[in-house]
Amino acid sequence: MNRLNPPVLATGVGALFLLILANFTLFKVDQRQQALIVRLGDPVRTVREPGLHVKSPFDTVIRFDKRNIEMKNAQPEEVTAADQERLVVDAFVRYRITDPRQFYRALGQETVAADRLDRIVNAALREEIGRSTSEEVIAGKRAQVMAAIRARVARQVAASNLGVQIIDVRIKRADLPPTNEQAVFERMQTARKQEAAELRAIGEQKRREIVATAYEEAEKIRGDADAQRAQLFAESFGRDPGFAAFYRSMQAYEKSLGQGDTTLVLSPDSAFFKYFEKGPAG
Repeated sequence: MNRLNPPVLATGVGALFLLILANFTLFKVDQRQQALIVRLGDPVRTVREPGLHVKSPFDTVIRFDKRNIEMKNAQPEEVTAADQERLVVDAFVRYRITDPRQFYRALGQETVAADRLDRIVNAALREEIGRSTSEEVIAGKRAQVMAAIRARVARQVAASNLGVQIIDVRIKRADLPPTNEQAVFERMQTARKQEAAELRAIGEQKRREIVATAYEEAEKIRGDADAQRAQLFAESFGRDPGFAAFYRSMQAYEKSLGQGDTTLVLSPDSAFFKYFEKGPAG
């Protein structure tokens, strides 16, 4: 029977001991993680640098994600808007663990954090959406409502000292419940028709004002032109009485014969036709 060489046995036992010791004292941190060293339930230090690290054999390593964590609502919430319409709201939150020690003391683990943040977000949704109408939440002021919710959640989380930072809060979907969706759409359609009718009435009123102003200016221009015309004729008539008689005769011809269907029975030597025979010189 072969016996193990004592030096070889001692080396093997020593290597095994070192391997066991390394297993209890060395730990690895991924670059996407941060670690919290807990000793007998009490957090003692935080490790954020990736790589191989040393701990006491009695310490426990709890790893947390260093990246942004997305939390989705398990179930969309029904929230009442300012106009008493109920909305089905589906939101999500992105947060980051900034203080693993405080996070461990306040929440313990990410599942507890998700439940706590869910309550904070739901309270903010009800508060802010309750200040806005359903139409504003769905379309009109959705960006402003989301910004107000995000600010409220961030303040609440900071005041609660949870060791996390709120990165973003967004409403993925805000819809009317199927039971009253059609009725609300019909009211919105009626409101839009009323607005359109008011805009048309305002436009018609402005059109009338513009036409009236234009007509007034046109009449003024026409009156000024007639006055200038009369003045020119008066000056011309004063200089040449014959031209005045000729012009009046031309006006009479135009009024009497301008339509082309007028019949006149006059003596050939009537003064009415003297310009037909002799022209202006007559």
